[in-house]
Amino acid sequence: MQKQERSQMLGTMPMTRLVPTISIPVMVSMLVQALYNVVDSIFVSRYDPNGLTAVSLAYPIQMLMVALAVGMGIGISSLISRKLGEQSPEQARRAAWNGLAIEVMGFALFCLVGLFLAGTLMRMTVSDNLSGADEILTMGTDYLRIVTTCSLGMFMAIFFERLLQSTGNTVLSMITQMAGAVTNMILDPIMIFGYFGCPAMGVRGAAIATVIGQFVSFLIGLVFNQVKNQELRLSLSQLRIDPILLRGIFSVGLPSTVMQAIASVMNIGLNSLLSGFAEGNAAVNVLNVYFKLQSFVFMPVFGLGTGVIAIVGYNYGARNQKRVYSAIRVCLAWALAIMILGTLLFMLFPSQLMSLFEAGDGGEVTNAMTRLGVVALRTISLSFVLAAIGIVLSNVYQAVGKGMYSLIMSLCRQLLVLLPVAWLLAHTIGTVDAVWWAFPISEAISCIICLLLFRRLDRQMLRPLASAEK
Repeated sequence: MQKQERSQMLGTMPMTRLVPTISIPVMVSMLVQALYNVVDSIFVSRYDPNGLTAVSLAYPIQMLMVALAVGMGIGISSLISRKLGEQSPEQARRAAWNGLAIEVMGFALFCLVGLFLAGTLMRMTVSDNLSGADEILTMGTDYLRIVTTCSLGMFMAIFFERLLQSTGNTVLSMITQMAGAVTNMILDPIMIFGYFGCPAMGVRGAAIATVIGQFVSFLIGLVFNQVKNQELRLSLSQLRIDPILLRGIFSVGLPSTVMQAIASVMNIGLNSLLSGFAEGNAAVNVLNVYFKLQSFVFMPVFGLGTGVIAIVGYNYGARNQKRVYSAIRVCLAWALAIMILGTLLFMLFPSQLMSLFEAGDGGEVTNAMTRLGVVALRTISLSFVLAAIGIVLSNVYQAVGKGMYSLIMSLCRQLLVLLPVAWLLAHTIGTVDAVWWAFPISEAISCIICLLLFRRLDRQMLRPLASAEK
């Protein structure tokens, strides 16, 4: 029982204490990660505004890689939490080994993509309408090739973070993530601008700093898991590829991967749409800046989602209906409070937020960015409260093994609604400002779909748990 002690708090601690205990460390680490994302873009924009555009256009392709790593990580975490809730620690450890094999294959895939397709992929995203298209293409290709071919650290870091989170060791997971992000932030200015004898490498420096930070997270996560996480300590004697466990990971991991990859497809589609306007460079940069800034609001809610998967997955495996419902209620309350604060921040201080990304010498693109960005931040933030409901319930679906429900919701929000509505607004009203309204419209529709799916899930999977408690 000693080895089970840490994970068993998921089934015994009062929910009002458990949710912050599990989620706050993840929220803090994600806020640090969000800070890194913003600082990284600020440094690149100060080095060269075209560098910011290059990174912005490479970002959706890079996010496809992250989508695979994180999506499979969610599948791994969900399966392990359920196995621990069923009091099957041996199966949980075997699930971890199968998850490791999946993440290594993901790295191999994107290493090949970086070696042979980086230039081709960037040429597909860089519009000829953009000012300085050739320079943007060169910088974007360099950045993308580095972050993909050297992505082993990222895949492994996410894997070990998920192992730690699965057993409630979120403080250790926080340290792992923060170490990589802080390393990244320290190295960014040194490698971009060339301090302390390091050559100025510009956008390539930003990519190298990112890779080094990921390897730092990987190595710390490996040590923490092997030394502190007794329930999931990896031993070669347990290394077996198990088709049943692989199927359990893929049943949640594949829909989660596709769901996160949809965001990249959406980003590529919006970049293409926005680059067709006269203010193309500025509009693309505003979209990228928005995604960086909104991470300060969304990352804490994603941290809650990590807690939802561990807590709901464990208690669903233990057939404890009351604690499942309690976890959902408490997490929704936290998520709504965070999103309300985020909405107020974007509504009241949009110009101050956009000014962080102004190039040192100003210029036409910078001025257009600020003007467009103020309208964008205020308009898109209208969707934040609705997004809180969708994020929490989406993680509930993943926790109980219904990853397809999350995929359906994400498809409706980001492909079947957002892009068509954005295209329609762009071609009927004909202004960049109109495009931003696609975000609140799509979020409202997806929230309705999400609630309908939860009603079905509740009837089929959660209500029957009451009989197991009697």
